[in-house]
Amino acid sequence: MGGISGNRRMKRRDFLAATALALAMPTALAAEKPKNAAARKKPQKAMPAAAGAQTSARNSVLVAAPKGSSATYLPPAKAPALPEDWHAFVLTFAVQMPVVAAPLRLWLPLPKQQEPLYQRNPGLRWQGNFSRCGLHRLPDGELEAFFCDWPEGVAPHLEIVATLATADRVFDASRRTQPPERDDILRQSLRETAQLPNAGAARELALRIVGRIIDPLAQARALFFWVADKCVYDPALPPCGMGDVRAQIDAQRYGGRSADINGLFVALCRAIGIPARRVFGQRLGPSRLAACLGVEGEDVTAAAHCRAEFYVPGYAWIPADPGDMCRVLSLEKPAPENERALRRVLFGVWEMNWLAYNHAESPILPDLPDDTPVPPFFVAPRLTGPGAPRDAPEAAEPAYHIRSNALYGQGTQDDK
Repeated sequence: MGGISGNRRMKRRDFLAATALALAMPTALAAEKPKNAAARKKPQKAMPAAAGAQTSARNSVLVAAPKGSSATYLPPAKAPALPEDWHAFVLTFAVQMPVVAAPLRLWLPLPKQQEPLYQRNPGLRWQGNFSRCGLHRLPDGELEAFFCDWPEGVAPHLEIVATLATADRVFDASRRTQPPERDDILRQSLRETAQLPNAGAARELALRIVGRIIDPLAQARALFFWVADKCVYDPALPPCGMGDVRAQIDAQRYGGRSADINGLFVALCRAIGIPARRVFGQRLGPSRLAACLGVEGEDVTAAAHCRAEFYVPGYAWIPADPGDMCRVLSLEKPAPENERALRRVLFGVWEMNWLAYNHAESPILPDLPDDTPVPPFFVAPRLTGPGAPRDAPEAAEPAYHIRSNALYGQGTQDDK
């Protein structure tokens, strides 16, 4: 009996030991599984650097931008395509004056240097009997000017020869891929000036015109056609006109010449938050759109002309010229089908029989006395210094001439 009882106890101990071992095995196997799985895993090839870059690009902010950010509704930015057809011009600026009784300084606007997509200035040379000369530039191409000094007892003369190339500027609504403009430049193009209001009656008028339109491009289009329809062109005013948009809005009488009409468009754009600016310049030759939008012959002295441009994210700066629409309607009275075609063209197109000087509003030139009047824009020479007339600081027209000679051949940007 004792032996039998002892055997049973041995079997029971063996069963309990086997059971404990079986219960412990899953834990041991689980602890060893990562090591064994890692050992069984096939080695992978190293990822090429290019593949890594592609993965990074796929996860970039341009493709997977944070929800609600501006990048969620803008496509990836691309470098703008350069124009292929360029037109070359040679401009000669000539100044001739009688003997001056006191020292005199002349300021002359120069073509913009920072517009590679529609205007390039390969060369500039000058000669004259001045005692000192130089170039004055404001940041971001806002203004570029030539200045020179003459002592008393001299009959001043000056000749500047500028060669430049221009390419027609055409807005393409299918290319919403332009890189963004700097914030400080956009803020500058939204501010209120003495001539360009952006609040009060100007804002009320702009909001009434756009109504329920939300898209900024469509808003600008509505403002453009309203200005073109409501403004009256006045050929009796001097070139560019007076440019006082505030007076137009206060009197509710809209029109004038290019700086007045295009300035109204700019002010209305700014009033609803669309950056816009006037661009002051000079017609250079005949127009392919309408005879009155160009100039015949070499003398372009009286052909100063202001244009406008506005900014929409993704499209960058978009050209516009409602002033030319009003000019054609007033001077040529085109047939209805021609009028409709011009309305489509002049929103988003600059025909570049024209050069851009600057987009400076009421520029203050250095070294001016406090009592020197500040012009609303700078498209003609100005005289300063003791020898300058106080009542008419601009140079007299007979003393100042601009001749334009077109080089009619066209070429690609590689030829220029």
